[in-house]
Amino acid sequence: MATFALWSLPLATLICMWVAWSDLARMKIPNKAVLALLAVFAVVGLLTLPLEAYLWRYAHFAAVLAIGFLMTITGLVGAGDAKFAAAMAPFVAVIDGTFVAAIFAVTTIVAFILHRLARVTPLRKLAPNWESWERTRDFPMGLPLAVTLIVYLARTAFL
Repeated sequence: MATFALWSLPLATLICMWVAWSDLARMKIPNKAVLALLAVFAVVGLLTLPLEAYLWRYAHFAAVLAIGFLMTITGLVGAGDAKFAAAMAPFVAVIDGTFVAAIFAVTTIVAFILHRLARVTPLRKLAPNWESWERTRDFPMGLPLAVTLIVYLARTAFL
């Protein structure tokens, strides 16, 4: 698992940075980013995970995609957030699900507080055209989702 995380981390980090930036700036997560993350899993997972574990992780993708679809049609999350969470799911071992949920809870709270504070300070001038500044009822969940995956992979790779 550490080998998988170590090899996934650099590519996943780049994609996660793209997702976070795009969601902050445009309140959209590009489908290309979701597909890129799935491609990283497809290649790195095939090369570094046992075949049975690799194949089972696609079930993680399907389960999170189904849950995300239901959450999207009920208005709880955006479609991009649901798709990105589904693309993240194969990177997470089932045994680590609770740990990843805890990382996500913390990153969501911290990201929300920092985003809302930055919005009302001079920091906002660094990115004056971000759509996320203007949306008072929405929050760019791509940011905490991206940070969650990076933290999880880094912890798995190096601890």
